[in-house]
Amino acid sequence: MSTRPQTAFVLSGGAALGAIQVGMLSALYERGIEPDLIVGTSVGAVNGAFIASRPFTSATTDELAEIWRRLGRAQVFPLNPLTGFLGFFGARRYLIPQGGLRDLLVEHIEFARLEETAVPFHVITTDVLTGSEVRLSRGPALDAVLASAAIPGVFPPVDWGDRHLMDGGIANHAPISDALELGAERIYLLSTGIASDLTEPPHGALGMLLHSMSLLLMRRLQVEVELLADRAELIVLPPPSRPGVSPIDFSQSDELVQGGLEVSRTFLDGLDSGKIADAASGLDHPSIDDSKRREILERVLASTGFEVGCQECFELVNEYTELELAGIEAGTLIPGLRTHLDRCSACNEDHESLRALLAQPAAERN
Repeated sequence: MSTRPQTAFVLSGGAALGAIQVGMLSALYERGIEPDLIVGTSVGAVNGAFIASRPFTSATTDELAEIWRRLGRAQVFPLNPLTGFLGFFGARRYLIPQGGLRDLLVEHIEFARLEETAVPFHVITTDVLTGSEVRLSRGPALDAVLASAAIPGVFPPVDWGDRHLMDGGIANHAPISDALELGAERIYLLSTGIASDLTEPPHGALGMLLHSMSLLLMRRLQVEVELLADRAELIVLPPPSRPGVSPIDFSQSDELVQGGLEVSRTFLDGLDSGKIADAASGLDHPSIDDSKRREILERVLASTGFEVGCQECFELVNEYTELELAGIEAGTLIPGLRTHLDRCSACNEDHESLRALLAQPAAERN
């Protein structure tokens, strides 16, 4: 008798673009696809908290979609001139109070503690002082989700014991690696993508900040998908095209929900019929040329047999790749990679060839 693979839903960050995930969830529920565990970061933690305690049915996603349709920017990002002034001049560590988001979560989260959900729910945050990822699986649910959504400089960090936590997307925008560590064998990645079809730059400092963050984090996500796709069955649901919609624009939620539903239906149908061969191809975007990134990753992997066995190794290889993409002499700028490889026991790999690759001049590596 066949056993269904341990299935994880991984929900990425994306601010207002999180409405896309509601449509994706609808498409999954239509097919009877349910998670055995949920991992969310930033707005993905907000959506994840909603579904973690509710039935995996269309009624649940219909309810969540209605919340998104009623949501306005002023509820999530209520601009306060005094708070903004104090934050700008260093009297406070944030520009916007988190009261609006807190009220929204209090109204719709049905459990007090993370460990109380029927399906395990894990929230990704970032330690303010170290920049390291902190995965929360137990403790106050409200504080955990607020911490995961605490965009640095925009919302206040959240105190968690002796730590100060902020937006999980900074450390891990789409926590595939966490799902693997938690035992997932099949992973559905619900990524909001990037606002790459804008016809003009976002208006206002907040909009520009969120847009810039989404561009940076998506580049990291593409590297992570490349490195981790063979560690489990990875299905990356493609976000819909959304011309002109920025991460701060809540006025298009209905269109984003519907777009996420339609594109996900088409993608899943294509996988079932065999028309789409690569289940991890959902992040492909015509405006992003990742051929160079693939070339660098393939060279590193081929020369080392490198398998990401620890988070720090992944972070360092990702940084190495990004610097090479920028044409910078990565071998001299990342001595930490060689140092870490000397003491890394988690990877269980011989990294001598990677050290040799890093020692080469950039011209020879290219």
